[in-house]
Amino acid sequence: MNVDSIFGIHLQAVRVRGQRAEILARNMANADTPGYKARDIKFQDIISKESFGNTGLRTTDARHISTKGNMATDTSLQYRIPQQGSLDGNTVDLQTERAEFMRNALMYQASLRFLNGRINGLMTAIKGE
Repeated sequence: MNVDSIFGIHLQAVRVRGQRAEILARNMANADTPGYKARDIKFQDIISKESFGNTGLRTTDARHISTKGNMATDTSLQYRIPQQGSLDGNTVDLQTERAEFMRNALMYQASLRFLNGRINGLMTAIKGE
């Protein structure tokens, strides 16, 4: 039995949401850094790529470095367009970053709860209760 078929998209969702939380936290930490450009990922784009196969770079030799799962080379990691520019070139809007961070955290928690319920159901089935 395949783990992906048991847990569905939620394993991927937890991983991607975790990566997005790191990116959003990095944006908030650099809110006062002159010239820092806020970045974000498009959750749907990454899930679609993983679900339907990544059409990105291929390794043709065993010595090539794999780019699978590497956010630095993923085209889904994009610069955020600021609503209002700043004089020092920083594009971080703390209100936007906080709102996105909280939205991401809620979705992360929802996926974890689904996974926990699924694991509990499997444990019940294994125990025969």
